[in-house]
Amino acid sequence: MRSVMVFNMISLDGYIADANGDMSWARQQDKEWNEFTQGNAKGDGLMLFGRKTYDLMAGFWPTPAATAMMPEVAERMNSAKKVVFSRSMEGAGWKNTTLVKGDPVEAVRKMKAEGGEGMVIFGSGTIVAQLAGAGLIDEYQIAVIPMALGGGRRCSKGWRSL
Repeated sequence: MRSVMVFNMISLDGYIADANGDMSWARQQDKEWNEFTQGNAKGDGLMLFGRKTYDLMAGFWPTPAATAMMPEVAERMNSAKKVVFSRSMEGAGWKNTTLVKGDPVEAVRKMKAEGGEGMVIFGSGTIVAQLAGAGLIDEYQIAVIPMALGGGRRCSKGWRSL
């Protein structure tokens, strides 16, 4: 059975995005962080996104700036198989992306039963909350960014109490 891992960044005061929904504060550009990110990018598996996180990722990783900044990570993000959960999107244009318009819980339950490489969710607090509530998350990796935002979007209710 496939496993589902959540990887998220959170501020010292418990926010995953600032008051405008921006997450640029979470970008680390030091040697240790870059090595960690490149190591994670070497893994296989399916990436899962909610629409908002997908839009952010699809707007950055296929760009020349992403390739110049982190070539190994950009290559992996662009070549990996991805799933975006959205009821409002008409299509997903980022390479190797499948759009799932149905219930994320049922879709992930089926994907877990299929076997194969694990799945990882980046950001996507609403999807994480739904999957956590259904008991479908196997592992959490939380990177605490040493910054207090003073306000913004907290973790969704379903996984705040974990």
